[in-house]
Amino acid sequence: MSKSDSIVSAESITSRIFLVRGHKVMLDSDLAELYEVSTSRLNEQVRRNIDRFPKDFMFQMKESEYANLKSQIATSSWGGRRKLPLVFTEQGVSMLSSVLHSERAIRVNIAIMRAFVQVREMLSTHKELAHKLEELERKVGIHDQTIVQLIEAIRQLMEPPAKKRKQIGFTPDRKTSTTPP
Repeated sequence: MSKSDSIVSAESITSRIFLVRGHKVMLDSDLAELYEVSTSRLNEQVRRNIDRFPKDFMFQMKESEYANLKSQIATSSWGGRRKLPLVFTEQGVSMLSSVLHSERAIRVNIAIMRAFVQVREMLSTHKELAHKLEELERKVGIHDQTIVQLIEAIRQLMEPPAKKRKQIGFTPDRKTSTTPP
């Protein structure tokens, strides 16, 4: 096992990836904890290198987004932040390695990139599975209709006629003469 594999577990990272505004992101405080730096130090380095972090790499959460996120992860409302958190997309996390110059930052970054790939693969698998399930439901639905129609046709064949009809055609119980008149 290499150092980059043991530094932070994939589960620890994937549990810190959230969906905000349709992007998979990580909070500045979670990243700071993984990099073993303070959140203010991480944000300071980002501000000093702001040109490296366009809006699709990093953005600040809105109050409603943060409140929703706190309720999802059961974060206490006591104490905490003075500013709304910055969140980093996969590209933003990758860019962090260029502004945080430490051996740990490099190794953690590699682990985080692997976790993002793992999350992407899981989501892809779920989409494929959902598509196959829809396909199966369609097929079963068509077969269900056909089976219902077959059962109905068999039931109609099994039912006795509603009322007796007068028989038409030759009946063997009548006496008929075989000699010409």
